[in-house]
Amino acid sequence: MRLLATALVAALASAPALAAPAYWTDWTSTSNVASAVIGDLTVGSSTVGVTFSGPYAFAQTAGGTNYWATNPAIYTSTTVDNGPTTADIVALNGGGTKTITFSQSVHNPLIGLVSWNGNTVDFGVPINILSYGAGFWGNGTPILNGTGTGFFGSGEVHGVIELIGDYTSITFTDTSENWHGITVGVLGVSNPGTQVPEPASLALLGGALGALVMARRKR
Repeated sequence: MRLLATALVAALASAPALAAPAYWTDWTSTSNVASAVIGDLTVGSSTVGVTFSGPYAFAQTAGGTNYWATNPAIYTSTTVDNGPTTADIVALNGGGTKTITFSQSVHNPLIGLVSWNGNTVDFGVPINILSYGAGFWGNGTPILNGTGTGFFGSGEVHGVIELIGDYTSITFTDTSENWHGITVGVLGVSNPGTQVPEPASLALLGGALGALVMARRKR
């Protein structure tokens, strides 16, 4: 029994993390007065309000060209199981400071990118580049800056970046270009005690617990 318990702990500690489902913002309305785009994230039983504020060129809240659909695979990775599924997007052109605000704290927010060509962006906090590749407007490579808090878009960058941690708001700066698009996703909300094990860990846990039960029955 002790050996099985030890094996269970070791298995969980060494289990590789599998991609998790991502929840992407449903952008629903705009406010010209506040220069804002407003939407919702439905995360399980939670609805999280999302507000983008700052200068932007246009926003698609109901239809339009689906810039995410050209190559959906570039919006997935070993961390994120699925990319945006609708045409919703916020398109930026003038550089400057932008803020994304959540109605409650979210875990590991994601930024989906379309056509960040020759653009320099900084989030002020460490980011992970999860995926990139050829998209609607071509191909490019995001190059991390020296502090790991932003990137330079070499060519037409399409992909997903992740901000590690829990946030109620994200503020970033970018530079001007014709337009470059974003949407916002999350891997979960920040409710302590409600996080569940990764799928691989659940499978290992189930198998190990089954072995423990069988060993107990034999005794």
